[in-house]
Formats: sequence, C-alpha cells, structure tokens
Amino acid sequence: MTSGFVGRSVELGLLRTRLQRVGESRRGTAVAIRGRRQVGKSRLVQEFCDAAQVPYLYFTATKGMPVSESLAMFLSELKCSRIAPDPDALPESIGGGWPDAFRVLATVLADTPTVVVIDELPWLAEQDAVFDGALQTAWDRLLQQRPILLLLLGSDIHMMERLTAYDRPFYGRADNLVLEPLNPAEVGHALGLDAAESVDAHLITGGLPGILRSWPHGLPPLQFVRRECDDPAAPLFGVPESTLLAEFPAPDQARRVLEAIGNGERTHATIAATAGSRSGALPSGTLSPLLQRLSAEKHVLSVDQPLSVQPGKPALYRVADSNLRLYLATLRSVQDLVRRGRGEAAYKLFARRWTSWRGKAVEPLIRDALELSALAGALPWKDVTTVGGWWNRTFNPEIDLIGADRAPIANRIIFAGSIKWLGTPFDRHDLAELTRAVADVPGFEPRETALVVVSLTDIDTALTDTVDLVWTATDVLSAWR
Repeated sequence: MTSGFVGRSVELGLLRTRLQRVGESRRGTAVAIRGRRQVGKSRLVQEFCDAAQVPYLYFTATKGMPVSESLAMFLSELKCSRIAPDPDALPESIGGGWPDAFRVLATVLADTPTVVVIDELPWLAEQDAVFDGALQTAWDRLLQQRPILLLLLGSDIHMMERLTAYDRPFYGRADNLVLEPLNPAEVGHALGLDAAESVDAHLITGGLPGILRSWPHGLPPLQFVRRECDDPAAPLFGVPESTLLAEFPAPDQARRVLEAIGNGERTHATIAATAGSRSGALPSGTLSPLLQRLSAEKHVLSVDQPLSVQPGKPALYRVADSNLRLYLATLRSVQDLVRRGRGEAAYKLFARRWTSWRGKAVEPLIRDALELSALAGALPWKDVTTVGGWWNRTFNPEIDLIGADRAPIANRIIFAGSIKWLGTPFDRHDLAELTRAVADVPGFEPRETALVVVSLTDIDTALTDTVDLVWTATDVLSAWR
C-alpha cells in the first residue's frame, strides 16, 4: 500500500509560514481550508500539527449532534490537549453555548504559538444558527490578540465559501486555502508508476488520497481495478458512493441532472431530456438554475465553452472529479456485480468501457497540462495563456485542443491539435482528419496556426516534420513537475 505522506509541500509551507508569522507578531491568524471529501484536508492538517512542535487542539464536529454534546466534546478535547496547563482547572461543562466555549479556550492560551483546529465546521453552523457570529465575536475580542493559528476545515465547499463571504460575520478575518486533489505527477510518485500509468491512475482515483492509500505500490492501474473487483467495500467504490450520498442524499432533480451528465450527456438539451420524467424534458427554467448551482456553488460540475475568435455554442457540462465521473459512468454498475460476488464479470464490464471512457476523460487533463506548461514558458509560443477545445452546434468537427491568447473569445488562435489516447500511434489518417477539421475553426490560419498532437503511443515518425509539437504521456506528466 501507499505509505507515508505524499505531496502537499506547497500547502505545508503555507501553513508553516503562517505559524511563523503568529510567532513573530504574537497575534492570531485564521485560515479556512476547504476541499471535497477524501481530498486529504484532515491528514494535511494533522501532518502539519505533528511536525509543528507547538501545542495544538484538534476538534472534529459530528453531523447532526446536538449543540450541548458538541460543546462537551470540545471541552473534552481541550482537556486532553497540551494547550491547557492545568486541565483539572477547566469547568466540568459549558452551559453558555459557543460564546462560553471560546471564552474558556481564550483563558488557557499561552503567550507562545498554539494551533487550534476545528474540522467539519459547516456541521457546527448547521446545528447552531449563532455559531458564525459567536466565532467572529470571540476572534475579534479574545483570540486574535493571542498567538494562535486557527484552522477552520470543511468539506461543504459552498458553506465554507460562505463563511468568509462579504455578508457574513467572519468576512475578512481568514485566509482561504483550497485543497485540490493530488496532481498526476504526485499520484505517479506515490504509486511508483510510469507516465502513462500515472495518468490512468489519476483518472481512476481523481487524485484522492482516500483511494490512493489502498493502491499497492507499483501495481498497474488495470490490475488494481481487477483486485478491487473482489472487494465490494473497496475505497474505489466506497469513496465516490459516499460523496454522492453526502452531497445528494435524495433522488431529486439535482441528482438526476448529475447522473445524466455522469452517464455522458453533455449539452443542455440532452441533459434536460435524460433528467426529465414521463411528462417530458426538464424545463429550462428548472434545469438552468440547477446547472448553475451544481457548477458555481457545489463545484461538482465543470462547464466548457468552445474556444475561438468568435463566440460559440453550446456549452458542454462534465462531472469535475474524474473518480466520481467514472463511478457514475461505469464503477456503479461494476460495484453492483461485485456485491453479487461476480468479480470477474465486474472487471470485464469495466475493461469493455474503460478505453472509450478514458479517451474523453483525459482531454481536460491534457488541456490543463498544456496550459500549465504555457504559463511556465515551456511551450514554443509565449502568447498562449489558455488551452481549450472547439466544436460547433453539430459537433462536426470537434477539435480537442485550441491554444489561444485569451478566453472565452480569443484575439488569436496560436495552435490547434488532436489527442489520441489509444494503443496505436497518431498516423497519416489522423493527421489528414485533423488538417481537414481545423479549417472550420474561426481564427485558424493555415501555415500560421501551429499543429499539436498529444498521443499515448507517440506519432508516426514520417509525420514529425508536419506537426509543430508532439507530446507523449511523459510530457503530460512533466507539466506538474
């Protein structure tokens, strides 16, 4: 299994810097850390606390717990921590709600740096309508004047964003740290895989440590999936299932919309038809706000716009996390077979769907890699600031890669290209198809706009003089190194 703590050097550095700032200024600093479930927020903060060599309190809220019980747990954790110099001097209970709890905390803080962690903070706000206000008052009057690093964690991304929004009590009082999944290079390093396998492993796991911890070091991706098909409780199935149940506990319209997109519907019209009922497609007045909520608030969807020198339609929707996307498209059906003891049939079902699913799922990952390289100055064209794709209303043609100077409407198209993530090289037939298709892209200039190819298994050597840039899996992975 993957052992030790992998990656997160940047995030650990940010937390160390803030703790150093607390020590130098003798004043408090608050950081709100948000990220989806199983992304490793708690592990990151625990790793930081273990290495910080200062007293710390780590309190985790419990969903649905009454306020009185949460306060009792907070007091218990405080007594067990090294923060309180004399735990026996602390009160036996806290009867005045969170304002009193924070006052008790303030009385035991020393003149040296201390770390206080409140994990799953949105659940406290659910239980107590005045929690946000109590936190703000305690911070302003009691805690900020002491050398405390206050870390506020939460998996409900929208509620964590609201915590520090301009119309909320804690506005302007905390730095915001968004914890993203591990990138493909970190996944590959953790698992000891080559470049192509690292990309596959990232697509399968979504870069989530909660799944990676169950992956034996050096085991190729398809062998890992075959191994998991013998275990109905495997994290490969359990992590996305728990995410789905936590975010969408009821089979309502939002859940149907998400499942329609996860099953491959990409446009507003096809999503409406699939997520509708016997009475017809989901009305636009219902679907549009749902799509906005799922993308802008819950961040479970990503929205792609065609990139060229002219505005284009339609927008395309996809599930942002590749592990949840794979679960909705394939792993859920695989899990059903695994639960019935049919592991071999489950793996065969996965293997049948994997290649075609991977071919589309890898596209946003490769666009991100090219964009990162462009911004780092590692591409031949200095003016590239954004990488996307292009399509028309009929999706004929559909161009995988467009590099431009800005988005969503470019001044100039700098390169166009194709992704071939299959077991055969990019050949003359593929090049002829690309050359024919890019002529339809608004802003494409023959002999001026460059051609780019990204291929899993390289490119026909006879074509290297015709294409301006060729990337393989190694180049894709190097964008994150």
